[in-house]
Amino acid sequence: MDLMEKIVSLAKRRGFIFPTSEIYGGVSSIYDYGHYGVLLKNNIKQLWWNDNVLKREDILGLDSAVILHPKVWEASGHLSSFTDPLIECKSCHQRFRADHLYEGKFGEVKTIDGKPRCVFCGGELTEEKKFNLMFKTFVGPVEDNTSVVYLRPETAQGIFVDFKLINTVYRKKLPFGIAQIGKAFRNEITPGNFTFRMREFEQMEIEFFVSPGSDEKWHEYWLTERLTWYKKNGIKESKLRLRRHEKNELSHYSKATFDIEYLFPWGWGELEGIANRTDFDLKQHQKYSGKDMTYFDEENKKSYIPYVIEPSAGADRATLAFLLDAYEEDGKRVVLKLNPRLAPVKIAVFPLIANKEEIVTYARKIYEKLKQNFITVWDDRGNIGKRYYAQDEIGTPWCITVDYDTMKNSTVTVRDRNSTKQERIKVTNLNSYFEKKLYLN
Repeated sequence: MDLMEKIVSLAKRRGFIFPTSEIYGGVSSIYDYGHYGVLLKNNIKQLWWNDNVLKREDILGLDSAVILHPKVWEASGHLSSFTDPLIECKSCHQRFRADHLYEGKFGEVKTIDGKPRCVFCGGELTEEKKFNLMFKTFVGPVEDNTSVVYLRPETAQGIFVDFKLINTVYRKKLPFGIAQIGKAFRNEITPGNFTFRMREFEQMEIEFFVSPGSDEKWHEYWLTERLTWYKKNGIKESKLRLRRHEKNELSHYSKATFDIEYLFPWGWGELEGIANRTDFDLKQHQKYSGKDMTYFDEENKKSYIPYVIEPSAGADRATLAFLLDAYEEDGKRVVLKLNPRLAPVKIAVFPLIANKEEIVTYARKIYEKLKQNFITVWDDRGNIGKRYYAQDEIGTPWCITVDYDTMKNSTVTVRDRNSTKQERIKVTNLNSYFEKKLYLN
């Protein structure tokens, strides 16, 4: 079993991630997050939010709507150019992204008379046609062309259309950014690799507005800033790299784009894109809306449309990367060596013997106190070894065991997840002990 299969198995077995609507056969490449998955992804999002919004003076938060005015997508170019090349097998009706097929992502492409054939059944393929990736729906009771809207394929445009209002209300000087975390939807032709490429996913995006001419300096700044963020939160440096887009890869709006890539089990894949979008978006929305989208520079007494640097990360891809990077097999146990700040559960409390009322009562008091400050779980099922292994699999950094000695000297055993070493800690020192541990990590 390769690493990806192990992660998919662990994610389902321990309630991190599993297929949506599974009792009905599921929906292709759409997933639900269970309790531990929600906690892990929320920790990643909260850490991102704390570092990029709450700890900075130059970035404001936003939560824009999923459904925007359809003219937004006309202005942004999504209606005309947000497409993939689609081909279909005339025999088995399997659909492919043409570029993925020819790159061999589905296996070796066979040809007959020089024409490529379906990798699954050998059938004849249709000609390429453009397929728009946006999900279409309707607003109101009448389903006609006047009520067509789209589920947003990215969170960025909600920031751009609110730029002028936010600038007016908060009176921020350039450079400043607007950040948001939210759902996006893309009707991918060939999604896959678990949560790497999904049809419903979550983005963590910043649009950082700068004066023209300073854009390249700020682009370099965000490349360093975002790469450092993954490293300091536990991703191994050897599994990360920066890759610059070639000219033929660049989006129509981009002056330069770099991907932070992670070495997934199938190879290098995008974790986060950091693009210099120039002034394209604000100019387009000014053109299509007829509204002034300029920024007035009081220091230089002139108006201009700002350039934008965009660090755009996937919350689901980040969650997958942190899971993969933390996974280790140590003898008989499987352990997720997650950074304690990201771990779904920080502490597990065990009574050594579940049928000894005195020990259970004491352990419950410790549990009730610790959960006021830390995400803490209670476990009194089975033998102590199995409880340790269960917590190792969900990445819990520390386990507390209350035993007979606790009754005598008010100390407990604290076991470290990574090393499995145990030490006796005074019950009265537990809060400060774990606060220090979390701070150091």
